[in-house]
Amino acid sequence: MPTATSFSKIKLVALDTDGVLFNDTYSPVIERFVKQRGGTYTAHMERHVWGSPQLAAGQYMALACKLPQSADDTMVEFFAERDRYLEENPVTVAPGVLSLLETLRSTGVRVTSYGGRDRSYSFDRFLGHLAEHFDAETPYVDVNPFRPGVKEIVRDIFGYQYDEVLFIDDINRVAEVTKALGAGFIGVPASMPHNFQREQMAETGVRFTVDKLDEIDLPLLLEADRRLAEGTLWEGPAA
Repeated sequence: MPTATSFSKIKLVALDTDGVLFNDTYSPVIERFVKQRGGTYTAHMERHVWGSPQLAAGQYMALACKLPQSADDTMVEFFAERDRYLEENPVTVAPGVLSLLETLRSTGVRVTSYGGRDRSYSFDRFLGHLAEHFDAETPYVDVNPFRPGVKEIVRDIFGYQYDEVLFIDDINRVAEVTKALGAGFIGVPASMPHNFQREQMAETGVRFTVDKLDEIDLPLLLEADRRLAEGTLWEGPAA
């Protein structure tokens, strides 16, 4: 069975919750919310709203839709819209999560998760039955106060070097930050018809993208680890 020595660099894998471990229940609501209020859903809109701290997202949507209200009031309306969406599209753990967690556990690497809501909502409620596969001390990080959270997770919370941590996320903004800081990244780009993440990740130079979690197997993880060690993780001239 593989051990922690299978990886020459990676000591921690950080898994995004919404859109990776869970189905995406935010971007379709953002699209609906914006269009219902006279705004236009664009790549620029997606970049500035999705993955931003809640107040920043609320402010941007309020301005883009010319809403006569505060960011706080906009987010209250947004979450009410999301509650209605969840009645027909509840949060579910994505297919392939258990297989990925078992693969990671077999290597001995530390595993954490992160998202924009508090632990009781995002982790305990939906991932509590899988808690044994996550880091016992810090199984989840609420990154809403400091999105995207790469620096805080790597340096402030776990105390690693950037190239010792691999992020798995569906948002290109996280890819951009991990690239700038030197952390690892595998993309699971959001792929609903209104999303722009796949194209944006390609522009960023993300080398490894998958359509579903069960494509992230041990050979892919080892290849990402090797390229992190070599400094060749990113594609293109800026890699």
